[in-house]
Amino acid sequence: MSEMMPEEYHTYKIKSYVNASHAMRWEDGEGKQHNHTWEIICEIHTSNDHMIIFNDLEKAVNRVLAGISGQFLNQLAYFEKVNPTLENVTIYLFHLIGPELEKMQANLIRIEVGESPTRFYCISATE
Repeated sequence: MSEMMPEEYHTYKIKSYVNASHAMRWEDGEGKQHNHTWEIICEIHTSNDHMIIFNDLEKAVNRVLAGISGQFLNQLAYFEKVNPTLENVTIYLFHLIGPELEKMQANLIRIEVGESPTRFYCISATE
């Protein structure tokens, strides 16, 4: 008897780095501005499992990341009222990178954003 093979699900994974600073906001004011080398890992699934050139995926992700590279995140319009925590930066990038990939018939199914080698926040898309 042969075992049934599980259905395959193919994804791409793109890892990028960007330098940007932020300062946490607290009830009694704003903390000290400090820099991070943010690590962004995007897991991507394409429509109908068609192949996309890695270079094209990287370009799409990098178009978004160029908007935060070298920036003080607190000064970006989105973070004027939203505290630029690791969690909120991840949400921000998820909502910017997703639509950029959709233009290529691809879906951002998971994003992992790290502000250090040991601290990451992750969001997975639901079906």
